[in-house]
Amino acid sequence: MRSFPRSLDRELIDARELDALELRRNLGEMAMLNRLPGGVASSVSAVVRLLDPGSSVLDIGTGSADFAHRLRGRTRAPIVLADVSTDVLAVARRNVAGMDDVTLLEADVRALPLADRAVGVAHSSLLLHHLDPADAVTALAEMRRVARHGVVVNDLRRSRLAFAMTAVPILALARARSTRHDGLLSARRAYTVAELDDLAADAGLRPVARTAAWWPRVTTTYR
Repeated sequence: MRSFPRSLDRELIDARELDALELRRNLGEMAMLNRLPGGVASSVSAVVRLLDPGSSVLDIGTGSADFAHRLRGRTRAPIVLADVSTDVLAVARRNVAGMDDVTLLEADVRALPLADRAVGVAHSSLLLHHLDPADAVTALAEMRRVARHGVVVNDLRRSRLAFAMTAVPILALARARSTRHDGLLSARRAYTVAELDDLAADAGLRPVARTAAWWPRVTTTYR
């Protein structure tokens, strides 16, 4: 089978200045797409399996905070929602207004302003493919450092089949330019499962559980 090389093009959502309306549309559509199989429900199930009483959860690259809402339906664990973008955090803040034990944190996953073992579980969804390999290793190492029980990574995997399976719902359901552009590019920027495990190994992590590797989105639990 011919190789499916990883794209190095940058996504629109990673621009320094984001149009506020386009950002809100993008985050809303991503929350919708996250409800599809392999999305937020898969993340929540993996995180809950790692939690013990009193543990907190760090959600890095939180987006619209849809993860926090779904997680709250399964556990009362304190939640820290982190994102590098103040504009994204403003949207997340509105979406979690009134929720107890939710903290918002402006933070870069490559240098988390948290103490070692500060949280029970560190989680990211559709984040690592935004990072080049060296930065992805740094991010995973930081997630490992701050988490006592494990790290959960939910992301796309790169293959021709996964690209096709990703493109269908995006083109059918999304209308925002950034969602359509970035959704297709994300499937080209994603790592293969083997590449992701190699990056995790460099960060001192090993996989202990994984959803079906043929699905376009794969959730992996690392320790």
